[in-house]
Amino acid sequence: MVVLSIVVGGYISDTNQNRTNQITKNINIVEENTIKEAIDKVYNAVVLITSYRLDDGDSVGSGFIYKTDDKYGYILTNNHVIAKSNTISVMTNDLKEIDATLLGYDEPMDLAILRIAKEDVSLVAPIGNSSDMKIGDTVFTVGSPEGIQYMGTVTKGIISGLNREVKIGTLGEDYTMSVIQTDAAINPGNSGGPLVNINGEVIGINSLKLVQDEIEGMGFAIPIEEVLLYTDSLEKGETIKRPYLGLELMDNDIGIVINAINNNAISRDLQKGDIIIKLDDTSIRDTSHFRYLLYKHKIGDKVKITYIRGLKEAETYIELET
Repeated sequence: MVVLSIVVGGYISDTNQNRTNQITKNINIVEENTIKEAIDKVYNAVVLITSYRLDDGDSVGSGFIYKTDDKYGYILTNNHVIAKSNTISVMTNDLKEIDATLLGYDEPMDLAILRIAKEDVSLVAPIGNSSDMKIGDTVFTVGSPEGIQYMGTVTKGIISGLNREVKIGTLGEDYTMSVIQTDAAINPGNSGGPLVNINGEVIGINSLKLVQDEIEGMGFAIPIEEVLLYTDSLEKGETIKRPYLGLELMDNDIGIVINAINNNAISRDLQKGDIIIKLDDTSIRDTSHFRYLLYKHKIGDKVKITYIRGLKEAETYIELET
């Protein structure tokens, strides 16, 4: 809460007594919707990230320190911010530039983890829970749209939608992600920065912006719960293991067609030409949606696949492997 005290002065003239009385009045203006306290909890945990590339130019983005140990501070950001980089540096809000080490990254989730010395850490961002959020809740972002010139920019908005399925492309393949939608301004350079609730807790990582001339106010963030499923592995530099079917798939009007079956495919019930229409009773829209549903499972899970062969519908159960 911000309280402003303003002194207002005025004069009233009394002609009968030929004197002027000065009247002074104190006015208190109370602003109850400030988010300054919440911003202070995360502001100095947010860094500007510069990725230096020898053959493709430099890029900038944002990130935030989410944990420390005895020696290091750990930074979450987007994979596309640091992809193909030769060296990476981070800049803190006091304009201190620090070399960073890339520990691990995952392209389908668009995540990367960097490491810096603990002595360069001034603040660790509190972690919240996006599942507690409701549409209309106030959120804000901290980041560096357009780089160092606007470093430390804060934008405020609301939760506009939850569990939005948005398609992104990486390495020539499309992936569907379940994300939080917000109308808080997210611009180039905000990628990798935090989406924060009114308590100053990180509930997501800003990752996507729907960029079309006719559309405004649609930004997206990866829910922090999904991010934390991968941090332990990425900190160790491990590759995220996802289910593998060994099928080459192609979009179809009613599902996805098996275009080819690799020699190491884990199911022998499916054949080339089969049309997969459901995974665990969820209708399949396209190959990107199929991967999204498949990758929600763990290795060892058994999934049900419904498919059409000729004019008949059939089902098969597959135990997932890597």
